[in-house]
Amino acid sequence: MSERRIRLPKLKHAPDLDDIERVHTFISEYIHHTPILTSNSINDKLGCEIYFKCENFQKSGSFKTRGAISAALSLTDEELKNGLITHSSGNHGQGVAIAGQLLGVPTYIVMPKGSIASKVAACEQYGAKVIFCEPNMKSRLETANKIKEKYKGSFIHPYDNYHVIAGQGTCALEFLSKQKKLHYLLAPVSGGGLLGGTAIVSKELSPDTKVIGTEPKEADDTYRSFYSKKLKTNKETKTICDGLRGNLGEKNFPIVLNHVDDIITVKEKTIIKAMQLVWERMKIIIEPSCAVPVAAIMENKKTFRKRRVGVIITGGNVDLTQLPF
Repeated sequence: MSERRIRLPKLKHAPDLDDIERVHTFISEYIHHTPILTSNSINDKLGCEIYFKCENFQKSGSFKTRGAISAALSLTDEELKNGLITHSSGNHGQGVAIAGQLLGVPTYIVMPKGSIASKVAACEQYGAKVIFCEPNMKSRLETANKIKEKYKGSFIHPYDNYHVIAGQGTCALEFLSKQKKLHYLLAPVSGGGLLGGTAIVSKELSPDTKVIGTEPKEADDTYRSFYSKKLKTNKETKTICDGLRGNLGEKNFPIVLNHVDDIITVKEKTIIKAMQLVWERMKIIIEPSCAVPVAAIMENKKTFRKRRVGVIITGGNVDLTQLPF
């Protein structure tokens, strides 16, 4: 293990703004402070003023690096000595692999068979050992538990972890420190780490901003959980958004209920159109999961008309041989 960094204090409760600011101080030197971009042509087309926080330019190509490094820096030397373990569709796995590389410990990433090849390759390039499982959450968890028993490493959950939530919240912390007076702030939601962290920050720094989670209709567990006030799961997920096929986490659910204003679901065909629009007009690569907030604006133009809207572009790890358009 490389020379030990100062360890983050353990979070035994949902993070607040102070916790997220502390995490940002700790991880700041290990992450990119990503740009906020605009597009006049997209604004004209969608009828509102959109500001894109571009985490596709983050290390590993995704916001997930923030939460992974935050969680890794909270572990003791004893917890770190046998390495880091997680399960992931790819982006969180890359973040954990980078964290392991930073701390000089091995990483073991459980990924579903059929995962996007570029995400698998990136995990391996960051030094991780990739272990494949069946493409369902049951197999992910069972395989990760077997790897933990074998290697005795520390498991970093992709979203159901307070340090991960705090790390993801640093994205909104940067965003709202630069972009004031947003009417809406939109983020994709799967496990809820990003949405939870975003909502915590927004309600403190910009209480008039409405925080909206966006997800595919084909993976709408958060929508159903939010409106029933009971935690729901997806039995199957037929969405193109490989990063949004997880279920809302137990730690994340009460944060979403207490701090998020609404959840919007969108159609697959609109997700593809939104992804193509950003590629064509902004000349940047985003993956399908990141297009969901833009799709929400496209399907709800009256809601967002003439409003200032923040959108978190969560990542840009795409298999260029398997584009949907």
